Amino acid sequence: MELAHNAFKAALKAGKSQLGIWSSLVSPMVAEILGQSAFDWILFDAEHSPVDLAGLYPLLQACASGKAHAAVRPPWNDMVMVKRVLDMGAQTVLLPFVQNPAEAAAAVASTRYPPDGVRGVAVATRAGGYGRRTGYLTRAGDDVCTLVQVETAEALAQLDAIAATPDLDGVFIGPSDLAASMGYLGQPGHPEVQAAIQAAVKTILAQGRAPGILALTAADARRYLDWGYLFVACGLDIRLLVQGVDALHNEVTR
Repeated sequence: MELAHNAFKAALKAGKSQLGIWSSLVSPMVAEILGQSAFDWILFDAEHSPVDLAGLYPLLQACASGKAHAAVRPPWNDMVMVKRVLDMGAQTVLLPFVQNPAEAAAAVASTRYPPDGVRGVAVATRAGGYGRRTGYLTRAGDDVCTLVQVETAEALAQLDAIAATPDLDGVFIGPSDLAASMGYLGQPGHPEVQAAIQAAVKTILAQGRAPGILALTAADARRYLDWGYLFVACGLDIRLLVQGVDALHNEVTR
């Protein structure tokens, strides 16, 4: 049984933009629909959704029916949570609220087996084909994509050092939390926040890492791509559902 290749990681390394969708609806049906879409990647959010780690399992299975790459944001930058997410078959993890280089290094270590890291070893996992993937333990790290989230002014001040972390694949800027930490709660589009976001991409690219971000509109996504962001979540499934339902009602009742 062959090891699964992480095409998302390879694309980022090659400097190819990857368009994604953010998923918080915690539904295998939704995961299957998104996985079969034309987007390059789907982010299953376990930080700001009610899904527990066991609930991620059927989402990953459903998404696998399509070509979109499944990424997971665990609730926290915690080695135990990362271990379990990787064991269930996720190859890309986005670790939230990384504030400094030490926390970024810990994030990378949690995705690597010893002696390169601290990931716990198990052989009968979905990631390893339940023991059928020959060489999984020695080669898994090659296809694990480790992304960290910078989402405060404090972390942004250390962005260069964070992005320089060895074996880190990318840095994701969180616009909403960054805006709040800068004193603009609920205003990610504020000019000062947007200026910080635009400056951040240059720092990340200068360290050879892939910059990523979440957009709330198509216009935002296009702007971030123009600025140089490589992996851009173009919308949220919850937001798309709410907008679609409200728009339908308004159209019928106008």
